[in-house]
Amino acid sequence: MKPILRYILAIIAGWLVGSIINLALVNLGHSIFPIENIDPNDMEALASVMPTLDYKYFIFPFLAHALGTLIGASIAGLIAADHKMRCALGVGAIFLIGGILASYMLPAPTWFVVTDLVLAYIPMAWLGGKLISLNTKN
Repeated sequence: MKPILRYILAIIAGWLVGSIINLALVNLGHSIFPIENIDPNDMEALASVMPTLDYKYFIFPFLAHALGTLIGASIAGLIAADHKMRCALGVGAIFLIGGILASYMLPAPTWFVVTDLVLAYIPMAWLGGKLISLNTKN
């Protein structure tokens, strides 16, 4: 397989696997910490209550973003022919863009938005790329 196709496949696979992990953890969080009288699929209702929520409601979203990015970046690094870190960081950049967009759609408290954007995406992608690079040296 040509390297460029493998890079594209690596980033798409990392993004898809990371998104599945993200969604699963967010849904798990909603089942462990349900928000009273709010349907988690109703974005308008969720947006109206987000600024008033306690910190415990933000644990699983942060874990979902961080672990989804870490695992997605690791998958991209595993699939990539070389330039493993670049592919991992590419997945991190995609998730960062998604996190920025989500912060506009769902007005979370500032402390969560800053923590999430600073710690959950690029650092986790770097860590995933580093772990794969260290474990796949010839």
